[in-house]
Amino acid sequence: MPKNNRKKILIIEDEQTLIKALELVLNKENYSIAVAIDGESGLDLVKTFKPDLVLLDIILPKMNGFEVLKRVKADKKLSKIPVLILSNLGDESDVTKGITLGAVGYLIKTNYKIYEVMAKIRQILNS
Repeated sequence: MPKNNRKKILIIEDEQTLIKALELVLNKENYSIAVAIDGESGLDLVKTFKPDLVLLDIILPKMNGFEVLKRVKADKKLSKIPVLILSNLGDESDVTKGITLGAVGYLIKTNYKIYEVMAKIRQILNS
């Protein structure tokens, strides 16, 4: 696939181990990747990188994931970008909040293996 036709995924996550694991599998599948380790730079990257999908953590430095999600969905230029939440916050109220704010899915990190996350990413990007 030509480089410019690659799907772009933005990872907004501060956990280095997870970032490395995601980068490894996403690179293998030929996705173009950008990474932000805090909410503020993540929001800036959504605007400049214009990803096809955002993988978003909730507990982040500078601006939490819910706030990032709110701002992305409030911006007409960005609101169509699917956002998949990957978080350790597994409370039902957190999941409900994420979906209500416009996330296409909410995966609790400890409940999913990396290949299951990849399956979800493929499903979102191919729908």
